[in-house]
Amino acid sequence: MPTNIDRHELQRLLTEGAQLVEVLEPRSYEEEHLPGAISIPLKRLNRETAARLDAGRAFIVYCWDHQ
Repeated sequence: MPTNIDRHELQRLLTEGAQLVEVLEPRSYEEEHLPGAISIPLKRLNRETAARLDAGRAFIVYCWDHQ
């Protein structure tokens, strides 16, 4: 179940080894993304692309739409 988190919770989770997943298109990812983020565009997110993630670690999915 998705959960909204604040900046402090984000930092805590990343410190504990969470994976950061950016779901915008590749061009947007290339232009600006958080350090260490994994790019899996939302339109391509499926069982196969999600298999890139470590199932034993938490993951944080985010997008930044500056429009």
